[in-house]
Amino acid sequence: MTETELLKTFLGIAREAAAAGAAVLSERDAAAPAGQPLDNSSHGIATKSSESDFVTDFDKRAEDEVRAVISSYRPHDVISGEEHGTTDVSEPSGYRWSIDPLDGTTNFVRGIVYYGTSVGLQAPSGEWIVGVVVAPAISKEWWAARGLGAFTARNGSEPVALKGPQGAISSGILATGFGYDPARKAQQVQSVATMNDYFGNIRRLGAAALDICMVAEGTQDAYAEYGIQEHDWAGGAVIAEEVGVPVRRPASPDGATAPDWCIIGDIGMTLNELEPAPTQT
Repeated sequence: MTETELLKTFLGIAREAAAAGAAVLSERDAAAPAGQPLDNSSHGIATKSSESDFVTDFDKRAEDEVRAVISSYRPHDVISGEEHGTTDVSEPSGYRWSIDPLDGTTNFVRGIVYYGTSVGLQAPSGEWIVGVVVAPAISKEWWAARGLGAFTARNGSEPVALKGPQGAISSGILATGFGYDPARKAQQVQSVATMNDYFGNIRRLGAAALDICMVAEGTQDAYAEYGIQEHDWAGGAVIAEEVGVPVRRPASPDGATAPDWCIIGDIGMTLNELEPAPTQT
């Protein structure tokens, strides 16, 4: 099998896996009317790092479905997921999948349509080579494989090639997000206020994977957030990079214990200018 054929195979697996996760998320409207929050007494809703950091039965079931698809094709690949951690496999191939079954859980719980399933694949070399993000509530998919282009489609329509941001950032939109820890949130607000001087406006949609894909398609012009996890950016970053958007991945996959900046696109300033101020003690 040639390298191109292998990439196409991986991409097909990733798209099938992401679709399987998104199918679970599509059950949401049967649990609560569209635009209405889920009942906190059901659906396994619990909190993690804070009272606003949710996890649900949907997250866990969606991850199970994503893992099942990948493992059926690639039983010797490692899978790292938000809900079930990193698996151990016999005779590991060197390939590793990073999955977020439900990126934007708070949106999902509250009835906001910006959420989805993200799948990324890292090669034995450490290079990220495949990314897929599916947003079922807006019927949209983004996908890319290294050297094969990046695309989007809605409702199974013909794929559209992504081109990235086209205008000047002075009239553009910066996407960002904020953590749950109050001290980190204060640092992020300070940095975003600085970045705001370079952009026409700011959006905070609450789903990093979708934000990154919107930069890849040019709907938004850049994305910057401090302290997000690998599964948040793994799929989307491949898609953005494939269309030539500058990508800075965090140095560590663990944004909780080793927070770092994830920057997608041109933010008009250097990383040093973005370093968060030390937390006062």
